Amino acid sequence: MARLFIVIINIIGITLAGILGGGNVLVTMKAPSRVDAGSEFDVEVLLKKAGVDGFARFQQELPLGLTAELIESSLGDFTFEDQKVKVVWLKLPAAKELRFVYRIRVDERLKGSFNLGGVFSYIENNERKTSSVQAAQISITPSARINPSLIVDINEFQNVIPVQAPVSMLASNVKCIRQTPIPTGEANDLLVKLLVNKGNAQKFAKIEEDIPQGFQAEVVDAKDAIFTFKDQKVKFLWMSMPPDPRFIVSYRLIPINGNGEAVVSLSGKFSYLVGEATRVVDIIQKDVDLGNLDPKSIEGLLASIPGAEIAAPSSSSFSSSFTSAGSDGGIDIPVQYQVIPEKSKKIAQPEQNMMLYMLEPEKGVYYRVQVAAGHKPINIKRYFLRHNVTYEVRTEKHEGWYKYSIGSFKEYKEARDFRVQIWNTTKINDAFVAAYNNGVRITVQEALMITNQTWFR
Repeated sequence: MARLFIVIINIIGITLAGILGGGNVLVTMKAPSRVDAGSEFDVEVLLKKAGVDGFARFQQELPLGLTAELIESSLGDFTFEDQKVKVVWLKLPAAKELRFVYRIRVDERLKGSFNLGGVFSYIENNERKTSSVQAAQISITPSARINPSLIVDINEFQNVIPVQAPVSMLASNVKCIRQTPIPTGEANDLLVKLLVNKGNAQKFAKIEEDIPQGFQAEVVDAKDAIFTFKDQKVKFLWMSMPPDPRFIVSYRLIPINGNGEAVVSLSGKFSYLVGEATRVVDIIQKDVDLGNLDPKSIEGLLASIPGAEIAAPSSSSFSSSFTSAGSDGGIDIPVQYQVIPEKSKKIAQPEQNMMLYMLEPEKGVYYRVQVAAGHKPINIKRYFLRHNVTYEVRTEKHEGWYKYSIGSFKEYKEARDFRVQIWNTTKINDAFVAAYNNGVRITVQEALMITNQTWFR
């Protein structure tokens, strides 16, 4: 009988009811108690509003990894932004009962349980009234199609932004600058200001700084971020970045014993989300007054920060792609190609002809096989014919290199197999798979996560 009862609950969903406004308003919400990762489920809200007819709002906050869209309207303005479901009425319709339905999608990489509640706010007798709907627990059944190592508990996902390898700040145009800490004028406290140039970062982002022992920190200006100080770490966490292209946050360093230091050493990183991939840049300290810089000075300051340095060869101006072992499932063979001597009167010619071979961006995530890289342009057709490469070779300028690649594959396994074919049929035995998202280079690991594909050795 108990098992039958559970089955019935799973089929018809959980009904949550709260009596609001002294019994004048009744809101009922239905949602299933168990859902599958990667699936969608509907939430139905029924509002019995009695005599309430003015401004009103229903709001529900969803955990990260869930998204929502409207299915059936109740003449309210539905939005889903910053993980918040909102239905707003400037004036409630005359009907005594209102019903609306929205659909929630669960990311395929999630598991665990979360609570689903809601708040209905309204105006009655010129008084704002608010009441919470009792939360219900919903369990997520993990997907069998996803590699278990990529599945994360939904509650753990709320607390961290997974860190991946740092990328060039210059390429992403995302930079974070720390002003050298200055006295606040109160005791021995120090003021720390950080300038964020957010570039293509829009949604979830985090500043994390290590604070020396003997100090504690408190927020001064968080710019709508969640600020925490724990275990000698300062954190600013945004669910959605401020709208301004650049902004300043600040916090105060307070010496615990009252005796501060004139100079403190801080280190930190700025993490942000692009699509479903996390990027990380170092926070650079500069001896400037961020609060008194004009726009031109800020532009100059940002331009003065170089991108991440890429290790370059010392013995040849043109070499293999210098991959690290295991970075893409290939092999690590330190092969170097000989420099192709060029006649002096043709030195400028390859640069002019490179436009014929430039790589055009494609939509979505795709893979190519990189066969070489060098700091100077070469005669592509002549060079690769010497290495038995008969496929169309395209080039791109990336982080100071001319990188040469062939093929285009939506599936990683196809690109992997083509890479092996290049090893076996040409003189190039260190070719490897490169990944792109809308024409921008990303790591193979990021591409596999975005497309939910499996890595093959």
